[in-house]
Amino acid sequence: MDAQQKALSEKAIELSRSENNLTTILNSVEAYIFIKDTHYRYSYVNRNMEKLLGMSVEQILGQQDSAFFDADSATQTAEDDARVILQEQRVATEEVRTLCSNGNNHVFMTVKLPLRSENGKVYGLCGISTDITERKAMEDKIRHLAFYDALTGLANRRLLIDRLELQQRRNQRNQEYGALLFIDLDNFKTLNDTLGHDTGDQLLQQVAHRVSFCVREEDTVARFGGDEFVVMLGSLSSSEPDAGSVARKVADKILETLRQEYRFEGQSHYSTPSIGITLINGSVAADDLLKQADLAMYKAKEAGRNRLYFYDPAMQEAISLRAQMESELRVAIEQEQLLLYYQPQVNAAGIVTGAEALVRWEHPQRGLVGPVEFIPVAEASGLILPLGHWVLEAACQQLSDWTKREQTRDLTLSVNISTHQFKQADFVDALLALVAQYAIKPERLKLELTESLLIDDIDFAIERMRFLKQQGIGFALDDFGTGYSSLAYIKQLPLDQLKIDRCFIDGLPSDANDAAITRIIISLASELNLWVVAEGVETQAQRDFLLDVNCSGFQGYWYSRPVSAESFLLYVLEQQGET
Repeated sequence: MDAQQKALSEKAIELSRSENNLTTILNSVEAYIFIKDTHYRYSYVNRNMEKLLGMSVEQILGQQDSAFFDADSATQTAEDDARVILQEQRVATEEVRTLCSNGNNHVFMTVKLPLRSENGKVYGLCGISTDITERKAMEDKIRHLAFYDALTGLANRRLLIDRLELQQRRNQRNQEYGALLFIDLDNFKTLNDTLGHDTGDQLLQQVAHRVSFCVREEDTVARFGGDEFVVMLGSLSSSEPDAGSVARKVADKILETLRQEYRFEGQSHYSTPSIGITLINGSVAADDLLKQADLAMYKAKEAGRNRLYFYDPAMQEAISLRAQMESELRVAIEQEQLLLYYQPQVNAAGIVTGAEALVRWEHPQRGLVGPVEFIPVAEASGLILPLGHWVLEAACQQLSDWTKREQTRDLTLSVNISTHQFKQADFVDALLALVAQYAIKPERLKLELTESLLIDDIDFAIERMRFLKQQGIGFALDDFGTGYSSLAYIKQLPLDQLKIDRCFIDGLPSDANDAAITRIIISLASELNLWVVAEGVETQAQRDFLLDVNCSGFQGYWYSRPVSAESFLLYVLEQQGET
């Protein structure tokens, strides 16, 4: 008997030790561990459960979840518990619970298992919960950063495109039209530069709020980047005209709202938007829709800003042709498909004093292409730089060729210089290198600059021009009278020549205003000791008027169209009676 009691006593001690070890383990883990009976009452909780509920184990045991959590949490938990107890299922679920004690929300990842007796009957459940509240908050934050703009809280480009693709499929399925509005703030850079980036950010936030106020809850407002916003109006109508009408009304509302006064620390500011609109019907890819709305927005800007513009398929055709021309022009520069034509410049006696170099493109399929068609493409694409360098080099080479003939060695050659080209850091070095390479007299080369080029940064222009003038390079002010024509800067510029724009010559001699302006320009040039050249002289009456008012130089079809180098030489020789 003593031996049996001793064995039982040792077994009880061992069992107690095992229970203590188990309790220690269960209280040490990070998880919340609990056991419930078949009436969903707690029959065991570990220490973490005591801490979570803020109660002792004695206060917890025998209670249901309704004693600790709000009604919605308790109801959802009871439904999950019933699946374990009644349907004998293993349940793994994400639970959101709100504590009654402090109102805090917790998110748990919980696994619940049925507990069975030796005969297999379920007598309760065991649950293990992990608090993933912080992880969920971080995931939500990451998701927000991935899909929303940090400054305005609006959808970002990525989320917009996702929603746009879904909307396209929906509209195509339902045969409905939506609309995409591309919004760009006019002159936003000016505000940023004058009032600072913090004020610019405040404006963007206010714009985001105002635009959101103008649309329905199911529509999407996104910040596309910088000062660009995009609005997606989901389903508007099964009729294209009706959808367009609704889109216009929304755009008008946005225009009106964004035109209203903005206040920044007591200061008033006004801003206007330009809006491009295209319709969504599922037949056009999301990226292409955005391009269409963007194109329409730029059309609104070109039309004067502060307005809306609907996308027209003709725009896309024009853009495609422009892209094709850019590609072909790039090849033309590389393969030297360009050539210079020369339009004579003559003095009052009709003697050739020089020429203006005008670039032409000898297109393999289209033949001779004029600069009006491809120069804007070159300027927009950046190809104006290699193109401009080619023109300068070809002009220097031509001057070099002219020096070999007595009849042409004293002729000057004028070359048009673009703003972008003139401002390049290496422009001066590259130009002087060409002058040295072709061993030409620099005073025979004349650079034609526009007023807009000069006024953009007058101090820089004066400094660069003066340096080149010291090297012997001449300068002509092109299209004089069409820009700023300010005497304040003209007197500072080292000019040799003023060119009267053809818009004033066209009306001569009958238009009194054109006649008066022409007289003034010629008088001004005389006072400043500048040679003046009238462009676009096409009739004898124009020439005679200009002679009467003492114009010193002439250029136009009355004398000669722009011609090839060979034809120009023949023109000069003919004039000198040597052919």
